[in-house]
Amino acid sequence: MPVLQDSPLYEFGKALLAGGGATPGEAGIVSRSLVDANLRGHDSHGVMRIPFYVKQVQEGRLKAGQALSIVHETAGTVIGDGSWGFGQVLSQQLMGRLIDKAAGVGIASGTLRQSAHIGRLGEYAEMATDRGMAAIICANTHGAAQRVAPVGGKRPRLGTNPLCVGMPGGKEGPFVLDFGTSATAEGKVRVKKIAGQQVPLGWILDPEGKPTTDPNQLYGDPPGTILPMGGDQAYKGFGLAFMIEMLCGALSGGQCSYPNPPPPMGNCAFFIVIDPKHYAGYEHLKQEIAGLEEYVRSVPLMDGASDVMLPGDPERKVLAKRKVEGIPVDDGNWKALLTLATELKVTPPAV
Repeated sequence: MPVLQDSPLYEFGKALLAGGGATPGEAGIVSRSLVDANLRGHDSHGVMRIPFYVKQVQEGRLKAGQALSIVHETAGTVIGDGSWGFGQVLSQQLMGRLIDKAAGVGIASGTLRQSAHIGRLGEYAEMATDRGMAAIICANTHGAAQRVAPVGGKRPRLGTNPLCVGMPGGKEGPFVLDFGTSATAEGKVRVKKIAGQQVPLGWILDPEGKPTTDPNQLYGDPPGTILPMGGDQAYKGFGLAFMIEMLCGALSGGQCSYPNPPPPMGNCAFFIVIDPKHYAGYEHLKQEIAGLEEYVRSVPLMDGASDVMLPGDPERKVLAKRKVEGIPVDDGNWKALLTLATELKVTPPAV
């Protein structure tokens, strides 16, 4: 398994994306987003996505060179359309506008439709927390990429529909909670499939609704499904995904899930940015968060536990480790990147 430092991996990703049709600016933004996801342990949203993105560009389904189009705008809202451009580029543009609006009016919300895959939601929450603001972000799959069945069903009806909440003010950094409403992200199943590995029991069901560890079962005809988050109370995870489906697909002017969808295209998304200075004030927020964090972290620990885990802690730990030791890329996904590099005549980094 190759292990690469983030800088050469970023340059490699940028070259692949540019060779595959992205503009130089897009290639840099998207590669930085993907490598940053790898650095934080979110490999399902990392460089393994590059072959899929390039294929979409080559097929004309992902449009290079697109900027955010404003469909409707008020003092506190932005309705955006991405014309199927790179999701990371579009989402950064939308978040920038919302952060500026929230600074003026206190709270701003926006939607995005017709966007290619927008990547790790935590990235956009961090744009807000870097400015001392809070953010809430969720996304659906624009009605396609259906992977999750409702409790009692054995055919997928919704995507993995992630939710992210970011708050500034933590002792070690912002609190960023970023998770799919399913037992796992589809990308994590895809990583295992490409790597030729099994998935843990409890992630997916086969087409007959029976537990399986074979990731290929998710992509068959008929397809298997990813379990909703929640274990014995999975209706809670699916219920949250159902609400996110409407917030993203319906409010944006995009699409909710529908019968016989096309191959996965991208995302609709819903963003909220909140500036504390227009509420109780940033100093009060920071004081309360500091007290809450200290109180929660001071809990007596169970036998064998070294600490408690709060939102953002796992990412910070992996980031510190991978900045020093490098980013591991499994053999299957590395082979896919090398195959693409050969096709595009891009020189891969030494490993």
